[in-house]
Amino acid sequence: MRYFFDTSVLAPIFIDDHEHHEASLKVFLTASRKSSACAAHTLAEVFSVLTRLPARSRATADEAMIFLDALDRQLSFVTLDVSEYWSVIKECSETGVVGGAVYDALLGRCALKARADVIYTWDVADFRRLGPEIAKRVRTP
Repeated sequence: MRYFFDTSVLAPIFIDDHEHHEASLKVFLTASRKSSACAAHTLAEVFSVLTRLPARSRATADEAMIFLDALDRQLSFVTLDVSEYWSVIKECSETGVVGGAVYDALLGRCALKARADVIYTWDVADFRRLGPEIAKRVRTP
């Protein structure tokens, strides 16, 4: 079984008082580089989330980098090449996926490229609207 992690699952593992902290951490701790992946872009998203939280929970840049190192130890990273980006964006255009949903579509394509059987996300509806090939893989932790 192969797993793909969305930012909505990864960021909460580093935020103790987040409503999804425990469930997200539980599935993350079962991950290994051999069986689990996320998009390379997710590194930037997690860094952004952790360093812009309200003051009492906000991570410093150095702390966020320590957290990203933890992701690097547990997960493999998937990237898309330029032709894959074009393909996803063209498909979005043709199917009416617009706005920020294009980012979910890119992550969905990364999950397919990683051959993920399960896509862990808390943004279930956003991913399910990307079509049946992705929708059948979507799960919450």
